[in-house]
Amino acid sequence: MTETRTDAETRTDAETRTATRTETAPPAEAFKKDLRTYLQDARDALLWKLEGLSEYDVRRPLTPTGTNLLGLVKHATAAEALYFGETFGRPVEAPRPWITGDAEPNADFWATPEESRELIVGQYRAACAHADETIAALPLDAVGRVPWGDRSAVTLHHSLVHMTAETQRHAGHADIVRELVDGATGQRRDGENTAPGDEAWWAAHRARVERAARTAAESAAGRS
Repeated sequence: MTETRTDAETRTDAETRTATRTETAPPAEAFKKDLRTYLQDARDALLWKLEGLSEYDVRRPLTPTGTNLLGLVKHATAAEALYFGETFGRPVEAPRPWITGDAEPNADFWATPEESRELIVGQYRAACAHADETIAALPLDAVGRVPWGDRSAVTLHHSLVHMTAETQRHAGHADIVRELVDGATGQRRDGENTAPGDEAWWAAHRARVERAARTAAESAAGRS
């Protein structure tokens, strides 16, 4: 005779698993702390890319679409203010993102001659501090509305994930732009997360990567 499990036994097992997950799952504040930590890492990386550079070098466009270091900080300022300020009914003074329709195309991606480095960096620090106040004051499931388009509802959790991804993306842009300006690399000032090597080592490494690319291209051409 086959033994069957009763509904009560099945229900008890399910309740036990749920209780175990509840006991071991980190609390919402731990999730918030993790997200805030990664966001701050990206903020710090973005700002240090300006250090030690001239007014021209922090503003000069290094790509065909005009990507520049100070413009990236200006854009991040606009995004921080929007996603942690206006979205949750806590507006703060900051540049307006062009995507909202309140500024000319790409206005938040470059600095005018009248906008000093000190002004833009100061606005960024102020927007980040305001954002941190929002993060501390609201639960992760607090709901706000983005202030353009169909005013989509978003949670604080969503805004934290979005801004962490957004800032890390632009910190990556800043990595490349800064390297093109003066060769400085790394997520942090100490460069600990980049491979060790002097100028000659990096030149040899680049040459090796170039040879590999050409060999792969030649092989692909031979197979076609």
